Amino acid sequence: MSSARENLEKLIGTPRDGALLRYSLGLEYLKLGEPQRAIAHLREAVGRDPLYSAAWKALGKALEKEQLSSEALEAFRRGIEAARRKGDKQAEKEMTVFARRLEKPRS
Repeated sequence: MSSARENLEKLIGTPRDGALLRYSLGLEYLKLGEPQRAIAHLREAVGRDPLYSAAWKALGKALEKEQLSSEALEAFRRGIEAARRKGDKQAEKEMTVFARRLEKPRS
């Protein structure tokens, strides 16, 4: 269905398989409405590059879609720390908003 996804999948296990490839695959799976598959690739992305703030943000969003709020909150917190360390103010602000929303008690 998704030629972009198919092209990216072909690169798994090649020398181009890295954090960016896994992040890109995660985004493709999110677009396709497959958050569980997205989560697996996004976890791989942050495992390969723990300072990849965009991957942390996408992972948090994917976990949220699966109603894994505590895991999503943890991903956003780790992403905020990564963004701070890299000086990525915009990503830090966005994830702070997402994390605060998850921290609010549900009524």
